[in-house]
Order: sequence, then structure tokens, then C-alpha cells
Amino acid sequence: MGNRILIVDDAAFMRMMIKDILTKNGFEVVGEAGDGAEAVEKYKELNPDLVTMDITMPEMDGITSLKKIKDMDPDAKIVMCSAMGQQAMVIEAIQAGAKDFIVKPFQADRVIEAIKKTLS
Repeated sequence: MGNRILIVDDAAFMRMMIKDILTKNGFEVVGEAGDGAEAVEKYKELNPDLVTMDITMPEMDGITSLKKIKDMDPDAKIVMCSAMGQQAMVIEAIQAGAKDFIVKPFQADRVIEAIKKTLS
């Protein structure tokens, strides 16, 4: 049974990298979004088991999007993705309800570990 995952990142190559890591490990990527506003819409539409969410994006950032998704679905499982040196934002994201975070550049085993831990 593949867990259904929504990938949110404004960089297409980052979405591709995450998607590649996830599909190789038996997860089903049900959708992708390029910004936080699109992420909220896709979440409503697809109801994924988990979301990987970039923090820094145009339109609506990942933390705002995280809060909106948590308002709709308090049980939403969201793993934040951030570049190095965004500790304050990561803390804010965890306080807002993110389950874990992964740091870019991604290491495949860390991505899978965070996702398995969050889904279990």
C-alpha cells in the first residue's frame, strides 16, 4: 500500500528530486504544487496522507499554507523542507503543527526516515 503524498515546492527540480526519492521507495505521489495557495487547494482536492512543504515560496509561504491546511484538517501530516540556516522558521513550522523537517540539499535516507516516522 503506497502512502499518498503531495509535494509542495516552488522549484520544479526540487519536486522532481523528492518525487524520485519517494516513488523509488514505494510511496505514491498524488500531486504537486508550486506555491502555498496551490498546496491548500490540492490538499482539499486530493486529501493526501502526507505533504512535503517547502518553507520559502511565492504567493503564500509554507508556514502560512501549513496553518491553513491544519485549520481544515487538524490531523494533517506535514513535513517541512528548508534550506540550511532557517532554524527560526523550522521552529515556527513545528509550533504551527509540522511533524518533522528535512533540510536541503536532500539526502534520500533522511527524507524517507522523516516520512516513515511521520506516517507511523
